[in-house]
Amino acid sequence: MAGKPRKSNDNPNSSDSSGEPPKIDLRQAQKRLLELLAIPGRSGEEMAVAEYIRSQLVAAGASDTQIRSDQANRKTLLRGDTGNLIFKLPGTMRAPRRLLMAHMDTVPICVGSRPQRQGESIHSADPETGLGGDDRAGVAVVLQSALEVLRCDRPHPPLTFLWTVQEEVGLHGARHVNLRALGSPKLAFNFDGGAPEKLTIGATGGYRMSIKIHGRASHAGVAPEEGVSAIVIAAVAIADLQKEGWLGLVEKPEGTGTSNVGVIRGGEATNVVTDLVHVRAEARSHDARFRRRIVREIEHAFQNAARRVRSVSGRKGTVEVEGQLDYESYLLPRDTPCLDVAQRAAEAEGLQPSLAVADGGLDANWMNAHGIPTVSLGCGQKNIHTVDETLNLVQFEQACRIAVRVAFGTA
Repeated sequence: MAGKPRKSNDNPNSSDSSGEPPKIDLRQAQKRLLELLAIPGRSGEEMAVAEYIRSQLVAAGASDTQIRSDQANRKTLLRGDTGNLIFKLPGTMRAPRRLLMAHMDTVPICVGSRPQRQGESIHSADPETGLGGDDRAGVAVVLQSALEVLRCDRPHPPLTFLWTVQEEVGLHGARHVNLRALGSPKLAFNFDGGAPEKLTIGATGGYRMSIKIHGRASHAGVAPEEGVSAIVIAAVAIADLQKEGWLGLVEKPEGTGTSNVGVIRGGEATNVVTDLVHVRAEARSHDARFRRRIVREIEHAFQNAARRVRSVSGRKGTVEVEGQLDYESYLLPRDTPCLDVAQRAAEAEGLQPSLAVADGGLDANWMNAHGIPTVSLGCGQKNIHTVDETLNLVQFEQACRIAVRVAFGTA
């Protein structure tokens, strides 16, 4: 990466746009993609993926001092086996630093994936597993752009490449990333799910809840009336939430959002009135105030149910609620420089960009919260988190070319 920095123009948000980016070896890009898809790496177990990326960078000429893993995994809920992987390069032109990123983890259903090409798409040959294109396709796209920069002696802005951990379990890698190690990027591009021309400029915020219900045990055959069933308390609360429209799709005059009770654990025997149940729930909304309203309604439903369910002697249960904000919502202004770059890069590939706002969380939620404006682009993933997941190779290759344009500053 030798060479003296040269001034591109007088606009601090632009970079050199003279000339086309280098041609990509798409056969090698596909080969790396298939290798990445075959590596198991659910959330908290991304080390093998990180080691693969590191080995590819070193083989292409990167030095060990340019590659580092942070210690985000020491701060996450899961004590993972590695942190975020960061590869940072100085620029050879004067321009704001750009960051390209993707997440390394996949959901559990993708463990055991056997990627197989069929025509212009890839699927898992094992019908019981998902493919893992979410987000190994993004990992491959960002890796390919980094390798092209290492391979080609061409001008480029200062660059940071970031591969995060634990995105699928709450965006924890992006939340706890070592910001200082990123080098103060001003524009960021997150490669994740969907078509490459879909530019995600906003996403909802999510709040996660853990609810512990304490009842009173008794013999279910001899004296059930002396017990207070924690299961019944949970059932009453959930039924009330459903009846009042605070569960599932929530549409009220004051706002919209979603909520879900996703996990219920409790009970050990049918002949015992269950005295302890653990419930996990979530609330989402693009409106932070309305999301807090949904959270309050969930809390009140469980507390009210605990007061209503009583033993014959009047004993009641209790409820403990703990919660945390997983990620806050965001919406990029239409004149954000990273959005302008992404649009021009997609148009240069003959695509018609479309803007989208996601109802799920993305690493971009936390990057924007950290003060790094971030737009998300797809890589051809379809039916993610299912055994029917496929990856469109034409769109994957388009994403590779877009990422290379971004990296070299030709968009």
